[in-house]
Amino acid sequence: MNDDVRNIVLGVVAAGISAALGWLARTYLWKRKLRRKQAFFGLPDNSESLLVVNRDAGSPDLAVHRYDVFALLELSALIKDCGAHAEVITQDAARQGFGERTEFCVGGPGSNRRMAAHMHAMLPGVRVNTDPDPGPDRLAFQIGSERYRMEPGLTEYVLLARLTAGQPGLSRPVFLFCGQRAITNQAATRYLARNHERLSRKHGSGSFVLLLKVVNSQAYGPDVVELVADVTRAAQAPLPAPALPRNSHRAS
Repeated sequence: MNDDVRNIVLGVVAAGISAALGWLARTYLWKRKLRRKQAFFGLPDNSESLLVVNRDAGSPDLAVHRYDVFALLELSALIKDCGAHAEVITQDAARQGFGERTEFCVGGPGSNRRMAAHMHAMLPGVRVNTDPDPGPDRLAFQIGSERYRMEPGLTEYVLLARLTAGQPGLSRPVFLFCGQRAITNQAATRYLARNHERLSRKHGSGSFVLLLKVVNSQAYGPDVVELVADVTRAAQAPLPAPALPRNSHRAS
């Protein structure tokens, strides 16, 4: 074998080794990224999850708002990417505990009783005005001592939460998408899909509650979303009891 042939053979072998090492490195990085995503969502391979959908508050029928359908589609894509499976059920059919499998709950407490139960149990510092009568406080959020009113189509708020049961053996999280309007629910699911890596680095496998603001949805739809604050501490602390009127007396 002369020198030219030897150099060609060595070059081909080196290129093959480099390609193999590159493929192994990319596969390792892809798998590590997938494992982190699965851990954040509580969705290992072939696991089961629950999608709880609300009803359209503006419809007399048991219908689902189209923006909530879009939200479910985005969540379904996340679940599929993790190699897991989803069961879709309506809010009035969800009669089970939480923590055994990952749950994604969509809709405010006025249209989703499952959401109302989760908020009562795990977010005692949050109140949502579900009074159907029109007024400036309709669908307003109260989080701790702060109140957040919406301007339909201009400024609307949504809570995005990842909560854990905190019970031994029940490690699967519950994700809440509690918006003032259906379009804000989709905005929260889209925000989660775009930012789950950053949220995972910051919060790990712990709980968090984020208040998001959807800006000018009548022009931009669910795409322009701003993080207002991390309200985890305020949302998980019970609201102070209302003060008694001065002329009232406690029962003896």
